[in-house]
Amino acid sequence: MKVLLSNDDGHLAPGLMALYQVVSKFADVVVMAPDQNRSGASNSLTLRKPLTVNYDDNGFGYVDGTPVDCVHLAVNGMLDFLPDMVVSGINHGANLGDDVLYSGTVAAAIEGRFLGLPAIAFSLTGSEDPYFYDTAAAVVEELFIHLMANPLPADNILNVNIPNIPLGRIKGMESARLGSRHQSQPIIRLESEPDDKIYQIGPPGDEADAGPGTDFFLISQNKVSITPLQTDMTRHHDLGKINDWLSER
Repeated sequence: MKVLLSNDDGHLAPGLMALYQVVSKFADVVVMAPDQNRSGASNSLTLRKPLTVNYDDNGFGYVDGTPVDCVHLAVNGMLDFLPDMVVSGINHGANLGDDVLYSGTVAAAIEGRFLGLPAIAFSLTGSEDPYFYDTAAAVVEELFIHLMANPLPADNILNVNIPNIPLGRIKGMESARLGSRHQSQPIIRLESEPDDKIYQIGPPGDEADAGPGTDFFLISQNKVSITPLQTDMTRHHDLGKINDWLSER
């Protein structure tokens, strides 16, 4: 089995190394990750400048671009083989609910799916140290043991969120739908001079739709949340409504 690893935290991120150490037990692994933290890059693809690929001493490739650039380059002609799947992470922080719209970690997995491969994105929830990457690594290993006997179909994308707690406190794994957040918190104005117009994006909104059945709820119960994602963003049940709306013009 051949696996392409990527992330959005950059090629030096501890989560990427933790992921590599686990997945390399099961597969031949190639790493292609951004040269710096590109959190929030979403599905952006660099089109207006050439991309440069370099390699660390440990063999990890890194690109002066986005997570999607990394996967696109590797799968779409740079490698002399086609990976069997794309795995992204382990992200430093949650990718729950609406987070998947902005996440470079999830976008790297989605790009693998666009290129015909099954893909998994792994994230470690929480925002405070210590970060229990050993817990996340154990979850990754358990899932890969299952994957060896039960491979994912090519059209599958799994978004996996792991509670940032010691392994002994994890209460299992379940599938869940994406929840949602309230509107993002206000932007932050950074002033060094009175006339400066310098702003920083504010923190994400608090949980809104976070009840039973959602990924937020499973994390609150100390369970691993696994959400199957799809790339078809069509709101199918509204197609008829839009036709009715158009007929009134």
